[in-house]
Amino acid sequence: MELDDAVEAVREVMAVRRTLAVTGAGISTDSGIPDYRGTGSTPTEPVDLERFVSDPLWYRWVWARNHATWRLLEGLAPTPGHRALARLEDAGLVTGVATQNVDRLHSLAGQRTVWELHGAYDRVVCLECERVVPRAEVDERLRAANPGYPVETDPRKVAITPEADRAAAESCVFEPPACESCGGMLKPDIVFFGESLPPAMDGAMEAAEDCDVVLVAGTSLAVLTGLWVVRQAMARGAQLVVVNRGRTAVDGIADVRVEGGTSEVLGPVADALLG
Repeated sequence: MELDDAVEAVREVMAVRRTLAVTGAGISTDSGIPDYRGTGSTPTEPVDLERFVSDPLWYRWVWARNHATWRLLEGLAPTPGHRALARLEDAGLVTGVATQNVDRLHSLAGQRTVWELHGAYDRVVCLECERVVPRAEVDERLRAANPGYPVETDPRKVAITPEADRAAAESCVFEPPACESCGGMLKPDIVFFGESLPPAMDGAMEAAEDCDVVLVAGTSLAVLTGLWVVRQAMARGAQLVVVNRGRTAVDGIADVRVEGGTSEVLGPVADALLG
């Protein structure tokens, strides 16, 4: 499908309808973040919650990798795809975004209603007292405790959930943080494998019950959280639009399926809808 035809097909479905967007890593790749499940990517086994809380080796390793890479996300800018969805929300055509991303780029683009299904990179939560603090606050203590610890400069090496590389973890020398209030274990406020989903999931599912269209943008829906939201919307009669590079779990049932990047497609779609 040519771009103009794709834009028109999406426009026809979304015009004068309430659309819920479900987004994944593909909407952020133009910012420099790798899509680990996209075309040509190499899946890695991440450190899950059980390892993180039960073994000091993995607790130290996760915090070492987080410390080395988290500021890379702070330097990223929203893509045209992010900005297009924010514009459509301002116009009343998009009700909100349920995102599997933790990069906060939707909010940075001006999106007011965002359900962060997997949490956010810029917060830290105590697993004991449940106190939440900004990541930057913890960073000050980590820098003081680990002077000169090397940090990454390449966004492609962002370790949102670090790989379970035992050899690297065993050789890692790093002093991890503890909660200043209770001394408990701290965790980046992102959802680890094996962890319960955050309250944002409830909000996304409610939004799915009240939309006319569900737009899947930049995700294969290999992660079940996004797929559950899409299924909920379709169970209530919503039409399905898919914009993604590579196959998705719902290609066979989409009303409109566009093979392409979100930046190249969603910007023109917003232009067409907003005149």
